[in-house]
Amino acid sequence: MKNLSISGAEAVIRSLLAEDVKTIFGYPGGAIMPIYDALYDFKDDVNHILVRHEQGAIHAAQGFARASGKTGVVFATSGPGATNLITGLADALIDSTPVVCITGQVASHLLGTDAFQETDVIGISMPVTKWNIQVTKAEEIPAAIARAFYLASTGRPGPVLIDITKDAQFGKMDFLYEKCTTVRSYVPKPKVDQSQLEKAVELINQAQKPYLLIGQGILLSEAENELLQFVEKSGIPVASTLLGLGAFPANHPNYVGYLGMHGNYAPNVLTNECDVLIAIGMRFDDRVTGDVSRYAKQAKVIHVDIDKAELNKIVKADVAVNADAKQALTYMTKLVQEKTHDAWIQKFRTLEQEEINEVILDAINPQSTELKMSEVVNLISETTNGNAIIVTDVGQHQMITSRYYKYQSPKSNITSGGLGTMGFALPAAIGAKLGAPEKEVIAIIGDGGFQMTIQELGTILQCGAAVKIVILNNNFLGMVRQWQELFFDKRYSFTDIKNPNFLKIAEGYGIEGQKVTAREELQSGLNKLLSSRESYLMEVIVEQEENVFPMVQTGASVSEIILSERHGANL
Repeated sequence: MKNLSISGAEAVIRSLLAEDVKTIFGYPGGAIMPIYDALYDFKDDVNHILVRHEQGAIHAAQGFARASGKTGVVFATSGPGATNLITGLADALIDSTPVVCITGQVASHLLGTDAFQETDVIGISMPVTKWNIQVTKAEEIPAAIARAFYLASTGRPGPVLIDITKDAQFGKMDFLYEKCTTVRSYVPKPKVDQSQLEKAVELINQAQKPYLLIGQGILLSEAENELLQFVEKSGIPVASTLLGLGAFPANHPNYVGYLGMHGNYAPNVLTNECDVLIAIGMRFDDRVTGDVSRYAKQAKVIHVDIDKAELNKIVKADVAVNADAKQALTYMTKLVQEKTHDAWIQKFRTLEQEEINEVILDAINPQSTELKMSEVVNLISETTNGNAIIVTDVGQHQMITSRYYKYQSPKSNITSGGLGTMGFALPAAIGAKLGAPEKEVIAIIGDGGFQMTIQELGTILQCGAAVKIVILNNNFLGMVRQWQELFFDKRYSFTDIKNPNFLKIAEGYGIEGQKVTAREELQSGLNKLLSSRESYLMEVIVEQEENVFPMVQTGASVSEIILSERHGANL
């Protein structure tokens, strides 16, 4: 059959359609105008979401990818359009999110001349992408896009960027698209070394106090069922990292909580009492380990990760297994002995009760007249039965949501983990709603982070995504303020923030909303938010100086976690 002769710009669109792309987030400009012109003829095939800033585009694509399990797609122009993607690329790389970014570039004969809106986006983006390429000829476009989708979505997922010069977009070519299924020297799914898994299972079977830490790798490999089978056969207690939340049901009897600097008390303390530590699909981030020189030194460590670079990078493993989580769990479940570890799990429950008595009871049923972030999140969790997609920004509200929202299903926790990007939540929630339209999507955002991408309310106005927005407003940059209180003698240096009238701003974008200032208004306000068929904003005025506890201080051991403000009086 004769190949279709088309422009490079049209080849971009047809290549994306061949990859079953139905949604694109972007912002047009001069250097990518030919691609946008080609897109005009495919408006019935592709839903293009016009964002209000390119950073909004890539965060929306991240939210789309995390909620749908598909690869997010972004269009941006050259120069500032491309550089505005860099924060999102860095965020997607560290959080293993598959995104394909296509940027326009000046004509190839102008490269290196400091032409208008010319920037070396390949050089700039190289440290924050899994792969990038500059295309200068039309005929190179289909193969570049095919490789981009393959690399973004396989192995440890991540962002890729294709920079296409304007003359390549205008150039003519004979179009033929072939999906990429292999790249030389790239092994996305390592061959499982069964002998290593057998060594791991031998340690597990001998253990008296085994402890399983799970990360986002479980979700990325869709190994939730395999994890459940492994846990229910082995009887091992399970704790989750921030990005692993939702991979294992929070109401399961073997689930013992959330790890990390502001995680639950028991999972942190008992890390330094287990005899075998099993880490699957997590990277031993510093927020999890605390002082790594005092982290789980008594334990034999088993580390399973698809990315070989993560093995022995931070924590030395006695058994390091370079494997996909689903394959590893399937094999280990066959060999692991059927056991219960009731006495060991009871240790977690005893410490959990301490945390409940000391922290949680007052957090969810406070005696103070002011509303607490923790009670708001707890009520959202109870009202939605833990089944909504929760998108959080970065700060105190993020940690509180991770603690008090009881995630019951996969792909329900979308947050900026490794990079900690303020401004992430609003655009990511738009993408999440478009990626999973059948789900309730609630963005829980601090008053500071909300204003970093507040313009994306315009995207909601135009695309109609029914995102529910909860602003927890304490008129502070809360996490920084907490550190200033505890470690800088309450010298609140530029963390009190004067906020605008959020409801009037939302009204200007056609979004209804309400302000909640009293406890008796909270449930009815939440009911109104959840019952709305359109986007809705609820601003909740919360206690100004609420702190997040427990807390592991920087440089401390996880077993030195401070349970509450009373226990940390000597800070």
